[in-house]
Amino acid sequence: MTLYSSPTCFHSHRTRLVLAEKNINMDIVDVPGPDLPEDLLDLNPYHSVPTLVDRDLVLYDSRVIVEYLDERFPHPPLMPVDPVTRAQFRLALYRIERDWYGLGEQLEAASDTKQANRIRKMLRESILSSAEVFAVKRFFLSDEFSLVDCSIAPLLWRLGHYGIDLGPGGAPVQKYMDDVFSRRSFQESLTELEQEMNQ
Repeated sequence: MTLYSSPTCFHSHRTRLVLAEKNINMDIVDVPGPDLPEDLLDLNPYHSVPTLVDRDLVLYDSRVIVEYLDERFPHPPLMPVDPVTRAQFRLALYRIERDWYGLGEQLEAASDTKQANRIRKMLRESILSSAEVFAVKRFFLSDEFSLVDCSIAPLLWRLGHYGIDLGPGGAPVQKYMDDVFSRRSFQESLTELEQEMNQ
């Protein structure tokens, strides 16, 4: 198995976090810039990372990849067995991708300071509006670490890099961040460039 991964994007980071959480050994090919390797251009019609190659199977959406890895390597499970709870987790994943990931991508692509400040404020307020949810259980919506946490943690790791301070109202989020960031799997999932984002 081979994973083509950006050393700085949170979609790739989420995938690497799942690999680390499940102790999956895989060849990881760093794709640091816009110039993609020739073989990746042939494999992925969208020319994007992360891209997972497992024999004849090629997957190129981070959500599809992490769900595939969770099913292909079932221990430890990162999604609940119960269909209702599973659906709630999938809805949380959808909202994280649509709301937080969307704003993170806009912030990284922002062309001027005014636009960046507006997006930064929106992302901060969106995260703070969920602060109470972070306080309810040990992890997000669960007492067990899940794909939802694998998706949230890479974005939260980048808050300092984005210039976002949650302030006192973000205390439950900060506690969650401290707990998740100290996990062995999270530390192993970080690239050198990602480590520098939070120093």
